[in-house]
Amino acid sequence: MTPLTGTQMDQIIGRVRSIAKNYGDFENEIYAQGMLGGHVPAITTDVAALEQVAASALSKTAYDYIVGAAGTGATARANLEAFDRRRIVQRMLTGTDRRTYDSTVLGTHMPAPLIIAPMGVQTLAHPDGELATARAAAALELTYIHSTQASHTFEEVAAASGDGSRWYQLYWSNDRAIRESFLHRAKIAGYTTLVLTVDTTTVSWRPRDLDNGFLPFLAQQGVANYFSDPAFLAGLAKTVEDDPLAAALHFSEVYSDPTLSWDDLPFLRDHWEGPITLKGIVAVEDARRAIDSGVDGLIVSNHGGRQVDGAIAALDALDHIAAAVGDDITVLFDSGIRSGADIVKALALGARAVLIGRPVLFGLGLGGRDGVEHVLRCLLAEMDLTIALSGYASHRDLRPDMITLR
Repeated sequence: MTPLTGTQMDQIIGRVRSIAKNYGDFENEIYAQGMLGGHVPAITTDVAALEQVAASALSKTAYDYIVGAAGTGATARANLEAFDRRRIVQRMLTGTDRRTYDSTVLGTHMPAPLIIAPMGVQTLAHPDGELATARAAAALELTYIHSTQASHTFEEVAAASGDGSRWYQLYWSNDRAIRESFLHRAKIAGYTTLVLTVDTTTVSWRPRDLDNGFLPFLAQQGVANYFSDPAFLAGLAKTVEDDPLAAALHFSEVYSDPTLSWDDLPFLRDHWEGPITLKGIVAVEDARRAIDSGVDGLIVSNHGGRQVDGAIAALDALDHIAAAVGDDITVLFDSGIRSGADIVKALALGARAVLIGRPVLFGLGLGGRDGVEHVLRCLLAEMDLTIALSGYASHRDLRPDMITLR
């Protein structure tokens, strides 16, 4: 068959998209491009394989920083193994032609229960960094979470996101004025939900970065929010331009606070009007404490295995926490998702929505904004097809008893 011209191919793809009913119809676009246009995807559709592919596209220091984990990497491996141990029990003859995934999570409407996890220093993967990720999220109407350790400022990312939904992830600085300023800037820039990361009050032992002698923040990367902040700049004797090393060292002095405790959380209510969620919860006791603290949500996460070596897999904690808290607090999930089937498992085990981390960075490194969109569409399509082939019409129908341990 003679490949179609570009114009003809565009018309075919437009037609395919116009009759699409579900996320899974993305596969029809790919087949049409391959069979009629002679084009295969520039980036693999196997999201789990992206890490290996990205190794040749990124610098060694960037790749090691992105994939690196605490200690021996046991927790990062446990995250993946926990998904592999759990298997989906399919139901047949249920009639699932049209699927719906729209959700409202912590006050934010979403077309699907998938959120872009907060990830810092995204310029390590691509020069556009967070700007590309925010644009991709907005194009798909997905929620983007902006990291405190971003390479672009609150305001720059908000402009890139436009009308897209966005949340803000706070690292608790030991400088109260900086915390207040960050929260104020995020609110003004249209970030609606606050995510406080509670499992990173100090940086863990990460051999890959240590062997490279590389910490991006000391190289003035991932500190755009700080270097543009009046409260942070007030602590400098000279401008960042005049003495960048002093600015980087000042950052290292103020960015975290190991004394952070439950007693500090009322500060957030005093300075944030929207929903508040805690990221990094893996113990049932802490989940119950989160309810008592008055926050609106929690994210079951071990930071992708980056903080504590030999810790519990996040998925192994999810169902216990979800069962313990019921509907008293919104439970989200992060850490270890590498496929649409993984998303289904986490939703079945009690997550209202899932956060996607490293696969987004791999897509970013391989193709910028287009790479991020490709990865997200692959995950949504595989999630959709997995749910349909398992006999369900929505993520709201998923239940823990459809998951079994092998």
